[in-house]
Amino acid sequence: MTATNRIHQLRDEIRRHEELYYMHAAPEVADPEFDVLMNELKALEAAHPELLTSDSPTQRVGGRPAEGFATVEHLQPMLSLDNAYNQDDLRAFDERVRKGLAIETSPAYVAELKIDGLSIALTYDEGRLVRGATRGDGSRGEDVTANVRTVRAIPLSLKCRPPGRIEIRGEIYLPKKAFERMNQEQEAAGEPLFANPRNTAAGAMRNLDPALVAKRGLSAWSYQVVGIAVGESEDSPLHSGMLQDLKAWGMAVEPHWRECAGIDAVVAFCDEWRDKRHTLAFETDGVVIKLNDVAMRERLGATSKFPRWATAFKFPAERKIAMLHRIEVNIGRTGAATPYAVLEPTVVAGSTISMATLHNPDDIIRKDIRPGELVIIEKAGDVIPRVVGPAHPEALERPAPWLMPTACPVCSSPLHKPDDEAVWRCENSSCPSKLRRGLEHFASRGAMNIEGLGESLVAQLIESGLVKSVADVYHLSAEALEGLERMGRKSAAKVMGEIDKSRRNLVWRLLYGLGIRHVGERGAQVLADHFGSVADIQAASLEQLQQVHEIGPVLAEAVRTWFDEPRNRELIARLQAAGLTLTGERKVAPVGPQPLLGKTYVITGELSGMSRDDAQAKLEVLGAKVTGSVSKKTTALIVGTEPGTSKIEKASRLGIATLDEAGLLILLISPTS
Repeated sequence: MTATNRIHQLRDEIRRHEELYYMHAAPEVADPEFDVLMNELKALEAAHPELLTSDSPTQRVGGRPAEGFATVEHLQPMLSLDNAYNQDDLRAFDERVRKGLAIETSPAYVAELKIDGLSIALTYDEGRLVRGATRGDGSRGEDVTANVRTVRAIPLSLKCRPPGRIEIRGEIYLPKKAFERMNQEQEAAGEPLFANPRNTAAGAMRNLDPALVAKRGLSAWSYQVVGIAVGESEDSPLHSGMLQDLKAWGMAVEPHWRECAGIDAVVAFCDEWRDKRHTLAFETDGVVIKLNDVAMRERLGATSKFPRWATAFKFPAERKIAMLHRIEVNIGRTGAATPYAVLEPTVVAGSTISMATLHNPDDIIRKDIRPGELVIIEKAGDVIPRVVGPAHPEALERPAPWLMPTACPVCSSPLHKPDDEAVWRCENSSCPSKLRRGLEHFASRGAMNIEGLGESLVAQLIESGLVKSVADVYHLSAEALEGLERMGRKSAAKVMGEIDKSRRNLVWRLLYGLGIRHVGERGAQVLADHFGSVADIQAASLEQLQQVHEIGPVLAEAVRTWFDEPRNRELIARLQAAGLTLTGERKVAPVGPQPLLGKTYVITGELSGMSRDDAQAKLEVLGAKVTGSVSKKTTALIVGTEPGTSKIEKASRLGIATLDEAGLLILLISPTS
């Protein structure tokens, strides 16, 4: 078999497995088997770069983080939906539809589950994905194409490729399991929990680094096509036909939609899914009802805000009454003292709730929540348990108001609250709770990635006194680990191997793992790229930190404060002595002439003489900025082989100059000419 044939075969097979996994939840192979296929394809494409195409499954995640998102215009406005909250509202909607169409009988509708996510507009040109944009203000949204390409439920090319340029509307969402995993990681790191999957998905899509977006586990459903006639097998185009077309093209369509012969069937569908929705793998907050007949839709038209032919039925949040036994305080890795409610176990929205977040003391006072009385509880966004307030605030005899403790419940050190913050903190760096949470974060996958050093082992290491700081991890021995519960010789050797491997991690992973307040993965990468070493970051003044692109005053102040603490500088010295990597490649030139200062370039396609990362680094050394999308601020578009057509089209539309690879070399050699 030729390389060309094998590449085509692998791409088809990988796409089939992606569709089975992400659209039908029916995988045929395990992850290792899937990885074998993907790795073979990567190797073949590397050996035959002339066969690489932009819609290959290997091209979902690539490139460096973008500097920002360009604003793009939708093919047609993305309107909001009017809301219905009960059966009467639904029947009133049907009455308006019948009146507008001058008909007496309730028409046919399509009822679809309303996905609790982020609206997205996907543009396909001759069947290939060329753009993904957020809803924005309805007329214009943000170009998040690089992030959209990481969502495996969104095909990079359609199976049955419709001609021309079309826009497919849909919803990007975060599955329940992915959301729970992210919150477990947040809790382990002592960070605030995400409120709901919708906001988390929206936040992920606005991340400037596609590689980080890919880690979130986002998925998507599609539900509308703009720019092409659909359902043409019918006498009049139908919405149900469009959904079938989308599925035939390889788009993910939420499978529980139903054709409803009139408003009574719509009401029955909404009643059916009121409780049944809790069995789904994703969050839904209602039902979208649309006229099935597209010609009827056109007759009804739309207001400036809403289409007259559709409405959204919103499920009411399920609330229960439970006894609040007590309010306790959790200490996170940054020392943040977060109160939480200990409740009588109560079933809410399909799961038993025994604890709920209370956010901060001010929120408890505002809601007048008191231990020892009945309270109203719900799941915010049907996910996060929360206390709404007292069940009987008018009662004459109520328990005494709760008071925030002044001492840490773990180490008894004083708790402090800055005047400009709502959060109390334990400042004792030796607090066992801070150490436990901090070590779990240090060993987590996003930081030092020490497999095996999880919650249970961390707790044992601290309780046994083997670890009193992060640096002690690198002085452990296999013999010491073997003395712990459920830790045999093989397990101990494996953990020691992971610890040793982590010594060679990149600098940014260490920075992130240290748990410096406000320093996330992206902030750690920016600092490592700019300064190159932990020593240079430690020596940088507050002003020098603030001058770094993407580093604001709050983050700069937090970094400076952390390194000003003697115990933290001692920790860095111990980590260096233990052989950890504290010096990396400085990707931003600190000195020298910068003839391209103020100029902005975008690179598309592959370069033969250097990698795109190398080209970006060389341009940055000369003072230029390199971004991921073309805008009015772009000085020139650098075009290699297999370029993105959307970037070239936009550059042409805006009158932006283009450079080929020869032009790039001339620019790098003689930037002032």
